[in-house]
Amino acid sequence: MKNYIFTSGAVEEANRAFTLGDAVKVSFFIRNAQLIMDEECYFFLMASMRKMRLNIPLSYTLEFFQNLFNTEIIQGKSVENGIINFLAYRNTDGITLSKSTVSYFFEVTEVADVLDIHERNLELDLIKEINVNTNLLSNIRVHSPENIYGSIYAEENDLDDVIFLNPNKRIARTALGNLLFLEENTIKIPKHTEGAYISPLLENFVTFLDKKKLVTIQESEMIAFESQKAEEILLISDEKGIFSVGKIRNKTFTNTRFTALVQEWKESF
Repeated sequence: MKNYIFTSGAVEEANRAFTLGDAVKVSFFIRNAQLIMDEECYFFLMASMRKMRLNIPLSYTLEFFQNLFNTEIIQGKSVENGIINFLAYRNTDGITLSKSTVSYFFEVTEVADVLDIHERNLELDLIKEINVNTNLLSNIRVHSPENIYGSIYAEENDLDDVIFLNPNKRIARTALGNLLFLEENTIKIPKHTEGAYISPLLENFVTFLDKKKLVTIQESEMIAFESQKAEEILLISDEKGIFSVGKIRNKTFTNTRFTALVQEWKESF
């Protein structure tokens, strides 16, 4: 699998994304040489940029991004299946920060199918040394030292990822993305107000399940112990893809039902 990198122009060495993390990131998805969920991803990008008070260029229309990705990636690099991690960052050319122009950088990672569940089941554990916040910026993908700390903690403890709690000691998300907990015929998802990411990929999945009445979707406030009560757990990362969780501490999980639900979702495209 190849990675491709694109920028809106020459990248300054001391840009604000590099020096201050003054940027937002949103993923777009290519499947079978077509953009999927592009409207949801676009509107999430616009909402994220507004929250960070970025000066959104008038050219940043949905058609702009559709043409950009089709021309540069699907046609230019013949990418049929991939994840586009798009970063918009603030320049230093304005009278004030809110008036500064915006540049972009994006990286494309080729995958077999963005809607496939990765073959390897993940092992997770709770991390209690730090937590994640629940404010306006907690739901969007901005610079996060918590994710860096959590990823290193996972590596040092032979884990694939860590589960973050919020200041109220309830489940928020992982360093990679969001968790879905299946118990009987109900899927529980931590609320955005709990510190979970807004995720176009997850929202498309649960909206499909809800419309088809395949399961009951419940946005919840979940204490840490509820991770041990679930029968199956799915991790959805806009940046990396979809994963089954195989183990949390001494509890192991199957992935039969989630595999069937994801397969039915895939077939709807």
